[in-house]
Order: sequence, then C-alpha cells, then structure tokens
Amino acid sequence: MPGGRLTHEDRQKIAEGLAAGLSYTEIAGGLGRPISTVTREVARNGGPGGYRADLAQRATQGRARRRGPSPTASTATDAYGRDPEAVDELAEQFTTMLVGTGLPRMTARVLACLYLTDGGSLTAAELVQRLQVSPASISKAVGELEHQELIRRERDPRRRRDRYVIDADAWFRGWMASARQNAMLADFARQGARTLGATTPAGTRLRDIGQFFDRVGQAMIQAAEEWRRDHAAKRTPHGRDDTAMRQRPRTPDGGR
Repeated sequence: MPGGRLTHEDRQKIAEGLAAGLSYTEIAGGLGRPISTVTREVARNGGPGGYRADLAQRATQGRARRRGPSPTASTATDAYGRDPEAVDELAEQFTTMLVGTGLPRMTARVLACLYLTDGGSLTAAELVQRLQVSPASISKAVGELEHQELIRRERDPRRRRDRYVIDADAWFRGWMASARQNAMLADFARQGARTLGATTPAGTRLRDIGQFFDRVGQAMIQAAEEWRRDHAAKRTPHGRDDTAMRQRPRTPDGGR
C-alpha cells in the first residue's frame, strides 16, 4: 500500500472528505492511496454515515494489539519471502471483495483465511487463533461455507479434529451449487406460469424468468465442466499441480 498504513491524519482527512460529500475516488486521490484502501477503511469502521477518525484509529490499534507485536527484521518474511503486512493487506482486500458478493463479513474472513493458507486447511481452533474471534463465530461461518459447498470437512485421525479444506475444486462445487439453484428457480417459474396462465401478464413474466434461469444455469454448468477438464489436463499424472510443486521453497541444501 503506497505510503504504508493509514495514519490518524489520513483518517481525519477521510472523515472530512466524507462530511464534504466527496467520492471515494476523490478522497483516495487526495491521500495518494488506492480506492480499495479507502472503501475498506470506511466499510470496516461504521460506513459513510458513521465513520469517525478517532474511533477508526482506536479500532485499528486494538486489532494490532490482538495480532501481537510486529515482526522483527529477522522474522519480517515467511518461508516464501513474503511480507506479513502485505499478506494481511491482501487478506483484507480479499475479504472486502467476498463481502461484496453477498457473504457475511465473518464468513468472508474465514474463506479468505483458508484460501491464503499455504496448507489449504485449518481446524476450527486454528481459525479462532488466526482471526481472533469466538469459536461460535467460526462454527457459524464454516457451516455457511459448507452449505454453499465452498469448503469441505475432513477428519484428522491423528488429532481427532475436523479440518476445513479449501482446494482447487472449491469454486467448482460452489458454482455447480449455484447452477442447481438456478435450475430450481427455472422449474418454479415455469410451474408458476402454468398456474397463472401462460398468456396472462404475470404468467408471461414468470415464463420469461424461467427461460432466463434455465439458459443461465445451462451455461454455468457447461463453463464449469470445461474449466474442470482443462484444469485436470494441467495436473501431473499423480494429481498434483506442477506450478505448486515448482513454487515450493528450497531447503538449505538446495533440495525441495
């Protein structure tokens, strides 16, 4: 993020811009920041009508304390050479995007956390620790994600705990679940058209809706199946992704 994290002065300028009726683009331009930084800052601290610079600053400081001290120079990067602050910023951006698709914020945070975890899976306890939230919040979020088939649950026999897994097929499953919902809507609309009378204004409207969802659902299924075939063709004979193997960090002796 250009210029580092937002300062209290930055937050005061955001509050002043909102009070003056400026757009997010204008506020971001005045700060020399990405628009996403301003929109995320406002969204997580009361929204356009409730944003207060002092409260936003205290909330940010509180989150920083819960995450613990900043990494020292010797631990500033992880095994892949990544900056933890940059990863945190990416997680916030990902979460904001997922919220924009309709997911509740806690559910979006859990999904983003799983996606950005190299192992691709975490237990409920690990999610609680990483996100600094209650077990009940995690339970509700993973339940919603399982219902939408965006994650799957695996039993860890060694630890006798469930692990919540994100994999390459997660969006495929979620997409197919949406396609099935579209098919259900199409069937309902067609039945409704027959009940109301296909030539009546309301019946015609439902008939058109049914045709729309039927066409969209079929296109979604076709596109998802084509992606899955292409994705499977890129994998190694052992079912592992060559790209992921190449990006694995080297050990001190030069091995992988």
